[in-house]
Amino acid sequence: QVQLAESGGGLVQAGGSLRLSCAASGSIFSINVMGWYRQAPGKQRELVASITSGGVTNYAGSVKGRFTISRDNGNNTVYLEANSLKPEDTAVYYCKASAPFGRFYWGQGTQVTVSS
Repeated sequence: QVQLAESGGGLVQAGGSLRLSCAASGSIFSINVMGWYRQAPGKQRELVASITSGGVTNYAGSVKGRFTISRDNGNNTVYLEANSLKPEDTAVYYCKASAPFGRFYWGQGTQVTVSS
């Protein structure tokens, strides 16, 4: 089992920045990909960014150039640096850990609200 704890969400004005953190605990040796997803009201959950254990990153087109995902393997933590935030970035942001054989784990989510 893997436990994920997100933090760093909040209310920010458009153009501002936030740094989200996701701390993993438990069977962390099994994790190969960590990702950030978001879900806005009335919309499906969507991938924001992901990073492999080897540091390969992937971003949604809507955040490319504004968001940066990074991984601190020593602290078992993944970060999402979100800059130039827009009102359409408002959502609950979830951390996801993926392991072999189709296993995955979700965090509880952290609210990000961007005011115009």
